[in-house]
Amino acid sequence: MPFSNPPPQRQRAIFDDGAIDRAEAKLRALSVEFEEWMADEVEKVHAARNDARAEAWTDAAFERLFAASHDAKGLGATYEYPLITELAGSLCRLLETDENKAAARGRLPLIDAHVDAMRAAARDKIKTPDHPVGKALLRELTRQVDGLGLAVMF
Repeated sequence: MPFSNPPPQRQRAIFDDGAIDRAEAKLRALSVEFEEWMADEVEKVHAARNDARAEAWTDAAFERLFAASHDAKGLGATYEYPLITELAGSLCRLLETDENKAAARGRLPLIDAHVDAMRAAARDKIKTPDHPVGKALLRELTRQVDGLGLAVMF
């Protein structure tokens, strides 16, 4: 007699029909916090930039600025600020390798422009790269970083 597999057991759904609706409602409730959380992340980037300036742009200071920018990049879209994700990504590119950091040391106002653009976006609630001001800022900062011919690591 050949072996036979037992009939598959019907699996219960992991989520009930209303689970997604409840999760979306929770996210909507949290979204009022997103602006504050995004402002906090941008403030960390601002503080890291100020610390880097006070430390005469040491490698360690650049690493902390990169880390803060990378966090803002990752959280921007989650907090409904894809423009900040893009701006922070451009700043990360400027700081991600030793060669890039060397180029950045020669263009410190470009670092300031990135940080100030992120602060303006958070302050004025400019969330998307489609916004006319956001689009202009992102286009110009990206153009300047691209013009440096920097390596891209991530």
